[in-house]
Amino acid sequence: MSVAPTAPQTPSREGLLARALDVTAVYGGGEKDFTAVDGVGLELGEGQILGLAGESGCGKTTLGNSLAMIATPPLYVLGGTLEIDGRSIDLSTVRGNADIKRQRRFRGGTVSMLPQGAMNAISPTLRVRSLVHDVVRAHDHSVSRDEALDLARERLTMLELPVRVLDSYAHQLSGGMKQRVIIVISTLLNPRLLIADEPTSALDVSSQRMLVEMLLAMVEQRIMSGVVFVTHDLPVLSQVSDRLAIMNAGRIVETGPTEQIVNDPQHDYTKKLLSSVLDPTEETRQRGQARGRGSEPPEGRSTAATARPARSGVPARHAGSRARKG
Repeated sequence: MSVAPTAPQTPSREGLLARALDVTAVYGGGEKDFTAVDGVGLELGEGQILGLAGESGCGKTTLGNSLAMIATPPLYVLGGTLEIDGRSIDLSTVRGNADIKRQRRFRGGTVSMLPQGAMNAISPTLRVRSLVHDVVRAHDHSVSRDEALDLARERLTMLELPVRVLDSYAHQLSGGMKQRVIIVISTLLNPRLLIADEPTSALDVSSQRMLVEMLLAMVEQRIMSGVVFVTHDLPVLSQVSDRLAIMNAGRIVETGPTEQIVNDPQHDYTKKLLSSVLDPTEETRQRGQARGRGSEPPEGRSTAATARPARSGVPARHAGSRARKG
């Protein structure tokens, strides 16, 4: 069933949060490099969740790592830029330490990563409070230990975790609690852009639902201004994302409003991918319509993720959150 045409909605330039241009990444170290991401471009609007989907091995996690500037050998980003907040960040990892240091300054407060296998990302030998301090100080030396812990207490409360979690070790937390702790750490500095890599993959259904609702609430409250949600779980993306980008063999083959792609895919690969995992039901279509899906990308930009209509009563930033440094 096709989606009924909608009137074009072209956001202003100010509605664009981030744009990635010509990102190319390879895995090297052997006799021949393997190209995992091949000249990919994406755009994301303010307050948007962009779902990045594809089968295992298509390059979506590699693209997420490249955008989050955490590529380490044997992964090398050969080229590409990330434009965000009026700045252009060179994503390349092959030009020496100066560029790597510059990239690190943008991580944490500008771009942050919610890693795949996040439940295993908590050191078994550190209390959560120590991990909070170490991570925050790595990206913003101006934040004191007490300030970092105050931020963590505020965010723990928001995610319905007791403050005593700060004194816990990983083995004392359930899987869902570990995932929320990593969300706390990943968003402490109120990143403009969060890259969430398979955040629901190791969770049961109830924990998946809770995590999705938390991410939606954090975007609503502008704790982060946008999310790239990387997963092969199309049913989840059909509920949470404003737009979808379908990836195959290192390239984006189709992108558009979630409802449109779910109900009327154009590319053969997208059709096969959807038919293998997802039956677009009337409930899914109604849910997408209720959340304001279907806006068009900026004029002349086929890969754009446009801004969701403003929500009344949503604060510009989460009350009590630390103001982001320029």
